[in-house]
Amino acid sequence: MTAPARPWHGVLVATALPFRDNDLAVDLDRYAEHVAWLAGAGCDGVVPNGSLGEYQVLTPEERAAVVRTAAQAAPEGCTVMPGVAAYGALEARRWTEQAGEAGAPVVMLLPPNAYRADERTVVEHYREVARAGLPIVAYNNPHDTRVDLTPELLARLFDEGLIVAVKEFSGDVRRPYRIAELAPDLDLLVGADDVLLELAMAGAVGWVAGFPNSLPHQCVELYRAATGADPAAAVPAYRRLHPLLRWDSRPEFVQAIKVSMDAAGRYGGPCRPPRFPLSDEDTKAILTATAQELTG
Repeated sequence: MTAPARPWHGVLVATALPFRDNDLAVDLDRYAEHVAWLAGAGCDGVVPNGSLGEYQVLTPEERAAVVRTAAQAAPEGCTVMPGVAAYGALEARRWTEQAGEAGAPVVMLLPPNAYRADERTVVEHYREVARAGLPIVAYNNPHDTRVDLTPELLARLFDEGLIVAVKEFSGDVRRPYRIAELAPDLDLLVGADDVLLELAMAGAVGWVAGFPNSLPHQCVELYRAATGADPAAAVPAYRRLHPLLRWDSRPEFVQAIKVSMDAAGRYGGPCRPPRFPLSDEDTKAILTATAQELTG
């Protein structure tokens, strides 16, 4: 598989992982089909073992198999960017090495999150994982990790050659401008579905996205419009999709996206504990919003 020059650009889908209904085992055949389907629908790549892929509840064997499956299922030109987050830098480096062995051209890495790490710890974490030799997209999610990759810290990581891009999930739409001032060559990726338009207008060159799992054509079209010559043309579609997109920034985003997948005729299926089904009210809202989008 030949990777683009900057394979972290474009619409990269943080893939939901299918578990069988009866025993919650990983369904790798169904996952392979999903990866191929997303590529065929116009998505530029996939991100296995992200938070949406429930990597935290996978065994090491399952986690490795998910990456290999994605790499084998992705057609020519479709990027596979595995999430390699781990409590410790040594484990994250091992996952990065495994990703490289599977053929992945780039990885996505959270800061250390076993505790609230200081700046020195964060830099050493990225420095250790960078020794594996693959480009790293930093993932800033201060809500879940309690570690904030501030623009100043991102600039330091970039200046040291440790990262090539950042998936920005803080939700602060002012951040891209400060990042651009401090590290103008650091690529910005939209990290939350419900700030796509705002970050696209601020110069984002990619979107690590959740809702293409259920609505890939609509999401790809929205991204192309938002990053095109006339971003205002994207506003009607963005407004229409926003009742779904905002679920991506809620703790129940995995369940929500899987419900939307089921509504769209894809297999979303169950989650593994500690994630449990949504309330009937929330499920109905997602089913209704997905149906409305599908019927136009």
